[in-house]
Amino acid sequence: MTVKNTGHARAAGDEVAVTGYRGPAPGNGSESFPSVKVAGTGDANASGGISNTGYIGTLTVQRAPREPASWPHQVGVIPSSARSFQHRAEADRLRAAVDGGGTAVLCQVLTGMGGVGKTQLAADYARAAWDEGGLDVLVWATASGRSPVVSAYAQAGVELCRADPDDPEQAARTFLAWLAAKPGQRPCRWLIVLDDVTDPGDLVAYPDDPGNRYSLWPPASPHGRTLLTTRRRDAALFGRDRRRIEVGLFTPAESAAYLTAALDAQGRTEPVGQLTALAAELGHLPLALAQAAAYLIDSGDTAAAYRDLLADRATRLKDLAPDTLPDEQATALAAAWSLSIDRADTLRPAGLARPMLHLASLLDAYGIPQDVLTSEAARAHLAAHRTATGPDPTAELTPVSRPDAVRALRALDRLSLIDHRPSTPHQAVRVHQLIQRATRDTLSPAQQDQYARTAADALVAAWPAIERNTALAQNLRANTDALARHVEDALYRPDAHSVLYQLGHSLGDSGQANAATTHFQHLTDTTTRHLGPDHPDTLAARHELAYWRGQSGDAAGAAAAVAELLLDSVRVRGNDHPDTLTTRRNLAHWRGQSGDAAGAAAAVAELLPDVVRVLGDDHPDTLTTRHELAHWRGQSGDVAGAAAAVAELLPDVVRVLGDDHPDTLTTRRNLAHWRGQSGGAAGDLSTD
Repeated sequence: MTVKNTGHARAAGDEVAVTGYRGPAPGNGSESFPSVKVAGTGDANASGGISNTGYIGTLTVQRAPREPASWPHQVGVIPSSARSFQHRAEADRLRAAVDGGGTAVLCQVLTGMGGVGKTQLAADYARAAWDEGGLDVLVWATASGRSPVVSAYAQAGVELCRADPDDPEQAARTFLAWLAAKPGQRPCRWLIVLDDVTDPGDLVAYPDDPGNRYSLWPPASPHGRTLLTTRRRDAALFGRDRRRIEVGLFTPAESAAYLTAALDAQGRTEPVGQLTALAAELGHLPLALAQAAAYLIDSGDTAAAYRDLLADRATRLKDLAPDTLPDEQATALAAAWSLSIDRADTLRPAGLARPMLHLASLLDAYGIPQDVLTSEAARAHLAAHRTATGPDPTAELTPVSRPDAVRALRALDRLSLIDHRPSTPHQAVRVHQLIQRATRDTLSPAQQDQYARTAADALVAAWPAIERNTALAQNLRANTDALARHVEDALYRPDAHSVLYQLGHSLGDSGQANAATTHFQHLTDTTTRHLGPDHPDTLAARHELAYWRGQSGDAAGAAAAVAELLLDSVRVRGNDHPDTLTTRRNLAHWRGQSGDAAGAAAAVAELLPDVVRVLGDDHPDTLTTRHELAHWRGQSGDVAGAAAAVAELLPDVVRVLGDDHPDTLTTRRNLAHWRGQSGGAAGDLSTD
């Protein structure tokens, strides 16, 4: 190209010549630039830098072509190895060249929750493959969006394929095409690492897209390998040619070894028992262990002191972060999952993932029954606290169906924020304890109180009246325990939630009378502290405590406790309150159980007229009192009187409750019993 009267400028090799010429660039991206003649300003030749002619005006820089980089060649920076890096079983799985059927593994996907060490495992694999000379080309790309992947591919295209740097999309296409094996061409052993794939949709092609969007998945090649790390579990990431490797937590041994090595490197030692306990309390999460070790080193605190801080519910996770994060980490533990939660909230049904996680963060990390999180109480919570995801504010008022609640769980599972296993409905949802802690840290005290009451309502709704499934009952008890540990005070505002009493009943009904006694002792103490000694909930807890004390074998202690309770019940409620009458009947019962059958019979005989007067002849409590009177008459030696009393009671029970009511059947059985005891026909269940 000639520009007259400006002199000459010529570029040699990879250097740059600058002219005053403005117009189309000579040649194209894949051809050598010809020399450019610029006349009238003197000649300039570039042989070791940039040459500028004497032309004054707008300058256009023309790049000379570059030869393809020689192999081996790396694009992108592999993250540095973490201090005290632990070799793990997942690393061995990554290095396996073939799957179980003998087929070469071309693509592997490391998936798992944030903080388990996926990037470190990928970096270790890539570094080892590079150092061992097994690669000709290595590309490490951050895949948090489509743009950084395109940029990495474009850089590789420029450096390896002489692609035009001014057109990154075309350069990326050129590189992807270059990766595909071609007949007669020298094989290239390549590894592409796409780290932290945030959205699987960023990698796929959309043929109908006006921008002609293309797939960013590297092509299948007998000489190439692709490795992804991601928190996502979407089906689109896995398939026939993509092997999924689930990255879990450290084992207890790995956790202890990591903490020991990290501290030892700084001249610190801690008791093995303290480190083992700390690792368990951090849930064996590698990210948490790394930041805890850094905190201990920076602060000089002991592991025991750190554990005390961690156990304090007033301490937030952000308060336990070191001032400088270790191992080039970009995110403190407290914020490690915030982007994942944001992303989950955009998945259908939009806006439900976050409020669902709020509930799950208050329950048992090791297994929440699905019926709890899909109950009417839980769905009302989801509808009321749906995250606004669009311009239509009325969407927040839309009722949430049970299938939508399940889909919210699936959205959280897809981002590895929970493990959702519908095949085990009684423990369908598992959440790491630090994800729970970080989620609770985002809630205000008022929100925690409100959501705690909602979680308690959901537990009560899922609790069967008759506990036929012992596994379900055990899990419901574990979830109630967890709720009380996390936000116990909320369960006593404005009153003691019924789930606390349900927990004690479930313990006792499962045969754990001593555990039920311990539970109701705690409940009595706590209601007294929060609500006062005369609150109805405190009196109810004392009643349950006395009952289960008796059931555990201490009838005399139960009688003494009920006698004390009766005095307070009369003072607070009055003589004729139904609960006072029930307390009188229970006092008679435990006196009888402790050996004073005659005294029990006399007390119930004295009680019956008051019950009839207050409640009426047909009230269930009246029928129960009559039954108790007959029982203690028989126990005190008046067997015939007991049989007669039950015979008189049975027609009234049938009339009030019906022939098939359980109490009717019990009354018939008791009539047969006392008739048998008095010498009547054995097994006579007639009503005459």
